[in-house]
Amino acid sequence: MKSVDTKKIRKAMEKVQTESRYEHTLGVAYTATALAMRYDCDLHSAEIAGLLHDCAKCMDNSKKIQICEKHNIPINDVERRNPSLLHAKAGSFIAMDTYGITDTDIINAILNHTTGRPNMSLLEKIVYIADYIEPNHTKQPNLSEIRKLAFSDLDKALLKILADNLAYLSESGKDIDPMSQKAYEYYQAKLNNSSEK
Repeated sequence: MKSVDTKKIRKAMEKVQTESRYEHTLGVAYTATALAMRYDCDLHSAEIAGLLHDCAKCMDNSKKIQICEKHNIPINDVERRNPSLLHAKAGSFIAMDTYGITDTDIINAILNHTTGRPNMSLLEKIVYIADYIEPNHTKQPNLSEIRKLAFSDLDKALLKILADNLAYLSESGKDIDPMSQKAYEYYQAKLNNSSEK
């Protein structure tokens, strides 16, 4: 993966994203790299995944649907009702097709950064958490606590973010993606099992 030019990706993101989205993207790349240093994950992979995680975010919803349908990427009922959620699936395809990313771990980190999933890789966890705690975010609940947790226990930080996201969606009457629920249940069980040992 050393041949991927992060400067070119940065410039490309600046062109396809709004100014605030681009600032968020840089924040996620920065935070993912910092977490990668902490947890001995490949820094280059963390930076690339951070830079590309929202590469489809500013695209029209119709275009996201079109990419998924054209390339046989499954769309669930929640995504049909909320096509903005498809930016992760469309983005993972664009990362491969437009930016030449072949590393499965980076592609999965982009693919799962909105919902999470059970048994995420180290890189997937890092990008998921970095997306939530990056410095430009200020309004998420329990942000200070989660930022500290992120540098001491990734799984606990992940579970807290999933719990807060599910609570927010439930309280505001919004659709919950089944994958987020599965991820929450998986990490809750994992942490309960480890605390019982």
